[in-house]
Amino acid sequence: MIRYTLMCDKDHDFEGWFPGIEACDKQLSAGLVSCPDCNSTKVRKALMAPAVATKKQDSAMDKRQVAMAAQQAVMAKLREHVENNFEHVGDQFPEEARRIHYGETEKRDIYGEASVEEARELVEEGVEIAPLPGPTRTDA
Repeated sequence: MIRYTLMCDKDHDFEGWFPGIEACDKQLSAGLVSCPDCNSTKVRKALMAPAVATKKQDSAMDKRQVAMAAQQAVMAKLREHVENNFEHVGDQFPEEARRIHYGETEKRDIYGEASVEEARELVEEGVEIAPLPGPTRTDA
């Protein structure tokens, strides 16, 4: 096991444990690692000295990895459900969410993109929204 300090494109840093260097590089390049603070998948290794786990630490890490993998699978399934069943409104999400909230258009399930500031404003207005976990859809 190898531990890296990772950093997203918004300069949030966090730790990630990987079976090895190649696994880390592969997951990062595929966008499979997301920032726990902002959910960005634009993640890179930060400068640091890597820590290699001992056998005793490997056992504890294996249990954590299994738990993390299960959690990531649930989040991926949630994202898949939303993408397959909700209407994608793209960057028009804040405006469309407001229109639905204020009864200006029919109520329906939507998803799309919003900046952190736009999301904050929606919440302050009482518009019910939630972040969608996992990497952003690339085939839409």
